[in-house]
Amino acid sequence: MVIQAIRTALFYALFIGQTFVIAIILGTIALITGRTRASWAIAVYWGASTLRFLRWLTGVKTKVSGQENIPEGGCIIAAKHQSDWDVFALLPHAGRPAYIIKKELMNIPFFGWAARSLDCIEVDRKKGAKAIPAMIAQAHAAIEHGCRIVIFPEGTRRAPLAQPDYRQGVVHLYMELNVPVIPVALNSGLFWGRNSLIIWPGTAEAKFLPPIEAGLSADVFVERLKNAIESVANELALKAEAQGLARPVGPELRSKFDALKQQAPVTP
Repeated sequence: MVIQAIRTALFYALFIGQTFVIAIILGTIALITGRTRASWAIAVYWGASTLRFLRWLTGVKTKVSGQENIPEGGCIIAAKHQSDWDVFALLPHAGRPAYIIKKELMNIPFFGWAARSLDCIEVDRKKGAKAIPAMIAQAHAAIEHGCRIVIFPEGTRRAPLAQPDYRQGVVHLYMELNVPVIPVALNSGLFWGRNSLIIWPGTAEAKFLPPIEAGLSADVFVERLKNAIESVANELALKAEAQGLARPVGPELRSKFDALKQQAPVTP
């Protein structure tokens, strides 16, 4: 555990340091010229290099599948959110993504300027439902620019196998934009959890699932979204557990694994 803690500290030092430098570069470019091919290339490098650092320093491998389910043209990518890994793992597969992020991040000098120039959409979570019209207006503009909207429907990172808590933002986007939604299941929180002091080795996996077509009622849509994401996220968690987890598994998480095993077989 001590060695893994040291490896994690080295990763955080490199990740935070690089992010700081890249934010200054991209923020400066954004102030002068806005979005450019160079700025997007730097953003892609940032995501790819972070995943490489994760693998080299902490032993976290990345596996992404189901990209064939992403349609051409505008859509909403709605992903489970357990880790910062999710942002980097989805980035290269989303075409021109417009991530929905909290307003506090947009207010950070350089970082926020860079995020705006790279099509990120801000949402003021303190305003609750009152923030939705502004978010939808930005999303409409992003779709018109050829973006795919990337949203984490639960609004924040959740612990693995935690009770799902889907917010209304994704429902409003679905009803307003009239584009298909691609659910994404993942298990990254088993390796790089929220506020984790130690990042544990293993294979973090994300899976793009078949699209949910536009035009459904809100109730039917959210039920299909939840069922798709949660069922496959549980399968991915069970798969990782069956392959052996390096991290400690406490009594609460163990009981959740045991309950899942009684409900469904492990996917090989």
